[in-house]
Amino acid sequence: MAAEKAVGLVVRTHDWSETSRIATIWTREFGKVRVLAKGGRRLKSSFEVALDLLTVCSIVLVRKTSGGLDLLTEARVDERFAGLKKDLRALYGGYYIAELLGEGTQEYDPHPALFEHSLETMRKLAAGGDVNGLISAYELSWLDELGLRPVLDRCAGCESSVLNDERLTFSALAGGVVCENCAATQRDRRLLSRPGLETLKELSAGELPKVTAEVRQILGHVVSTALGRRPRLLSYLN
Repeated sequence: MAAEKAVGLVVRTHDWSETSRIATIWTREFGKVRVLAKGGRRLKSSFEVALDLLTVCSIVLVRKTSGGLDLLTEARVDERFAGLKKDLRALYGGYYIAELLGEGTQEYDPHPALFEHSLETMRKLAAGGDVNGLISAYELSWLDELGLRPVLDRCAGCESSVLNDERLTFSALAGGVVCENCAATQRDRRLLSRPGLETLKELSAGELPKVTAEVRQILGHVVSTALGRRPRLLSYLN
């Protein structure tokens, strides 16, 4: 098989043998790939530190057609986010992004826009940006790429207006804000304040407002529903 080149973010690694490692790399060109790096555990490995977690690297791989692991033949460091080590919550934010990419996407399903947003969010986290705002905006971007962005301008159930409802309700299972009638049928319904809804709308529009605990809990609920479990790193962020 011909070798192929890509640029990717290392989102997971584990040892395979005394000398080799398996890495999950989220690439711009192919989406998520799982590769075998022969000799990747040796002290003088040709991969050096390119397979460290949260490292952006240029790689060369040989894709397998039998469903096995791809073979990594080259890896060169392109970018590292050293600033993450200065702020523990920012570092957790980076790990959280890696978890969503590694466990919330399919192999060989590229999303170039999500790849670029992932790197841009990591850069901003490393530069000392607001963790709550950046992670909340990233979650919505991740959900959007999966086709699961929450409905915020109408009832996600019956599509009626919710502007005049006395109280707002949110349901991840329904897919967003729900009216009072539809809320009664959703077992995962949660109250949502008007300011909370406005914050979600601003985030969806690409703005970066101050994010409250209420909005973090709502988005965490949506992400957990999409994954089918609560992300491990979410508790560290909230």
